[in-house]
Formats: sequence, C-alpha cells, structure tokens
Amino acid sequence: MHFSDTDTHWMKQALVLAHQSLYITTPNPRVGCVLVNPQGQLIGQGHTQKAGSDHAEIVALKNAHSLGHNSQGATAYVTLEPCSHHGKTGPCCDALIQAGVLRVVASIQDPFPQVSGQGFVRLRQAGIQVDVGLCQTEAQQINQGFFYRIQHQLPWMRMKIACSLDGQTALQNGQSQWITSQASRTDGHAWRARACAILTGIGTVLQDDPQLNVRDQTPRQPALVIVDSQLQTPLSAKLWQTQRPVLIYHSTNDNTKQAQALTQKGAQLICLPDSQNKVDLFAMTQDLAARPFNEIHIEAGFKLNGSLLKAQCVQELLIYMAPVLMGSGAGMAQLGVLEQLTQAQAFHFTESIQMGSDLRIRAQRDTI
Repeated sequence: MHFSDTDTHWMKQALVLAHQSLYITTPNPRVGCVLVNPQGQLIGQGHTQKAGSDHAEIVALKNAHSLGHNSQGATAYVTLEPCSHHGKTGPCCDALIQAGVLRVVASIQDPFPQVSGQGFVRLRQAGIQVDVGLCQTEAQQINQGFFYRIQHQLPWMRMKIACSLDGQTALQNGQSQWITSQASRTDGHAWRARACAILTGIGTVLQDDPQLNVRDQTPRQPALVIVDSQLQTPLSAKLWQTQRPVLIYHSTNDNTKQAQALTQKGAQLICLPDSQNKVDLFAMTQDLAARPFNEIHIEAGFKLNGSLLKAQCVQELLIYMAPVLMGSGAGMAQLGVLEQLTQAQAFHFTESIQMGSDLRIRAQRDTI
C-alpha cells in the first residue's frame, strides 16, 4: 500500500496523541486518532482514556462534534485497528460508520482475538476504504507490552539497572545511592510510570526500604509486585505509604500470622512454590499476564535479577551506565559460572543515548 506524505503527516500526529495516553490506559493499548475532513483540515483528535472510558476514536468524534464539525466524508487516522466488540465500551468501528467516515487509515491490526481483523471487516462491509500499515513499527513499539501479552500470554518484562562502567550496582558494603545522575533517575521514573507494575525482591525491600513509586505527577501509580518467598516484608516498610495494589508472591504456608497481617495491610498474597521452595518465577509471569499486566518494570538486586534472567523471564534491559569505576562490589546479575561462551544470554542493542552524564542503553533478548 502506498501512503502519501499527507497520510504520514496525520498518522504522526495520531502517534503523538497515543503517547499522551502512555500512563493511563493500562491494561488497554495506547491509541491516538485524528479526523481530517475532505478538504484536508483537522476536525477532531483524541487518545484513549483510562480503562472503561472512551477509546481514541470516540474521543476524536466527540472533539469534532464539540467544535461544530461534521464528520461526514472524513478520514480517520488511527494507530490501532478500531475495536469491533462490546467490552466496557461499544465498538469503535460502529461509531466511525455512524459518523459517516469514508476512509480509515490504521497503523496495525489489533492482536486481541475478539478484534483481530474484525474491525477492518466491519468497516469495509459498510463501504469504508481501509488502508493498513502506516507507521506500523512505531505503533507496535508504544504498545509493546500489550502485543507481547496477547501473543505470548506473558508480560513484557523490562529490567532496569543503574551501574558503573565496570558493571557494579553497589559497593561491597551495599552503598548504591547514587551511582547515576539525576537525569537518569528522572528518566527511570518515567519508565516506572508507564509500566503496569513495578517488581522487586525482598532483598531490596529489607536493605534499601524503597518506596518504589512514581514521585513525579502521575495519574496512576503502578501496582507493586514483591518476590518474597518467606513473607518477610516488614509491615513498617515505606512501600506501604503509596496507595496502589500490592502483590506478594511467596512459597510458604507456615507464616500464617504474618500472612494475615500483610493481607490486612492490603496486600494480595499468591503462593507459587517451585521445587526448591522458592517462588516459581516463570509461573509468576504467567499469573501477572492473566491479571492482566502488559509491562512489568523490574528494579531488584543482583540475586533476583540473575534468577529472573536464568528463568528466561526478561525481554528487555534498561541500563543506566555512569562514567565511573567502582571496583569490586555487586554486579548486575548473579548468573553463576558458565563453561562455554555459547551459554551466555544473548541480547541485541536497540538504543544507546546520553542521559545527563550517563549512558542509557536498551537491549532486547535475541530469542523474542
């Protein structure tokens, strides 16, 4: 399909709108929509609101109506296939048909089984021209977790690591604040904010007593997930100061008094033991996807990092590397001793940019 420069211009605008919904739509995808009349003028625009509220197409149609514009004959540029099913809201493709839209340009087909091409079928049956594939890569990237969860029944697990040039995340005495710059820490909060949940381990909770929340202005605090085999999470920890769902994955049925106290604190306890009476990490990721969580932001110590990597639970690394050498300390991940280089876990770089005085590196697992 050949798209014009005008098509590309309006779809880029729709992508800008999709980014505006980055922190609010979970577990729904982030979508933007632009309506353009036959004269080539913008008449309405919008992005998906929080779950249960209007999708991007509905917001754009309401925006056009509020401005006194007629949507008859318009072209809708939308970053994801308009939905065709009744969920908490009605089908967006029906709303576009009723509004008299004559053409729909979409970036990508929705992988959700209840839609997955049916929206396009419904639009074409109504006589609407449907063109698909404009800015497909960008539209998929903004919804990486959503696509991955639907296609693999697993969340997109992104592991954030702050380290020195020699790969240390803390000194031997445990000191780690602060290795990286304020710019890196601010950027890290933006990645926290877009995630459905932040995941950490009991080691980090006991050693650092972190809040693990989003401290800049945010419309939604991500859920907190704690891997805590023996239910050692303190009732006085700072993490309780933030209102959000707290899920604790454990592997014991012994500590009933502590379990009751944690439940009274508002935590949801999930027992998933493996053969070593630790938490079955892969089963945990399957459970997180079923809740449903799209993106998980991991901020843990080198032991849990290593366990998650060895269990093949991590799809992406988000590394902030400071231009300092720290010598012997705590590394990025405790992976054990390998006998062959072929046993190394392979990633490929997707991004490397300056972040304040640091370097931000993103890498994805090769097997994805």
